[in-house]
This record gives sequence, structure tokens and C-alpha cells, in this order.
Amino acid sequence: MNNLQTIVSRNLNVTENPGVVTIGAIHGGVRTNIIPEKVEMLGTVRNFSKEDEAMFIERIKTIATKTAEAGGATAVVKIPYSAHYPVTFNDIGLTEKMLPSLKAAAGADHVKLVPPVTGAEDFSFYQEKVSGLFFFLGGMPKGQDRLNAPSHHTPDFFIDESGFILGVNALCNLALDYMILKK
Repeated sequence: MNNLQTIVSRNLNVTENPGVVTIGAIHGGVRTNIIPEKVEMLGTVRNFSKEDEAMFIERIKTIATKTAEAGGATAVVKIPYSAHYPVTFNDIGLTEKMLPSLKAAAGADHVKLVPPVTGAEDFSFYQEKVSGLFFFLGGMPKGQDRLNAPSHHTPDFFIDESGFILGVNALCNLALDYMILKK
């Protein structure tokens, strides 16, 4: 389904608004010399707005349907709710208020604001209900080069659990400071 890659390259201004369309699993067939009756593809879409998400879904349906028709086949596109992850977006005001708490826990040199990423995170469901602050803790083994470390969701990924102590400290600082700010 290479045509799905045109959704990002032809429908978004990727310099201002990134997006991802990935087919991560393809299941079909049982033999090398038999054309399967059915093929199932599973994937994900990621972007920064509900409007882009709706456009992605429409384009996926159109491209899959028309590509199948061009080959004399049919396509059924299902976008299950379980595959939908809203944009994970930190409340700007909350982030500004809680930044000192994170710096107190980790040290100012170890806290960095990062540009948005196109990850999918179930924390975003909470953020639909209340303002939220999502942050990366880190857990790369000591002495490993950050640029060459295996990324999440890869077979070589490894987390150094000693970083959990920092995570507990950061969450405690955030909770206590938030309660003080709310008074």
C-alpha cells in the first residue's frame, strides 16, 4: 500500500504540520504460489489535529478502495475506535506552572521542552477530560549514546529501571506542587 504514503506527502505541509501513516502488519495467504482470497493490513495514523485525522481516514478509505478496484478486487476499510488516539497535547499554562517542579526533581540541565512528536499515547484520553502534562522520563542505560540507542517498540529496546526513582520523585513533586498551586 505504497499509495498510502502520498497522504502525508501530498496532503500536508510537512514543514509545519507533520503526520504519519504506517502499515505495521500484513496478514494473508498460506502458500507461496496461491493468491490469497483475503489480506488484512493493520496500521496507525498520527497527526496533530482532529481535522487532519479526519482527512487521513477519508484518504485511506479512498486510496484503499480505488487501488483494490483498479486490481479487480474490493476493499473494506475499518477504523476501529481502539486504533484511535487523540493528539497528546500539553496544556501550555499547566506546563509553565509545573516546569519548576520537574527541574527540582531532575535538575534544570536535565529538563528540556521538546517540539511535538507524532507518537500515539493513551494518556491523550485523559487530556480530553482534564488539562494534562505528559513528559518523557528517559531510561536509557547509563553510558549509552542517546543518538544510537534503540528506540521504543524495537526488538533491541532496553530500559534502565533505575530511572524509575527519578520518575517517582518527579511525580511526587508535581502532585505536591500542583496541590499547593491550587490553594
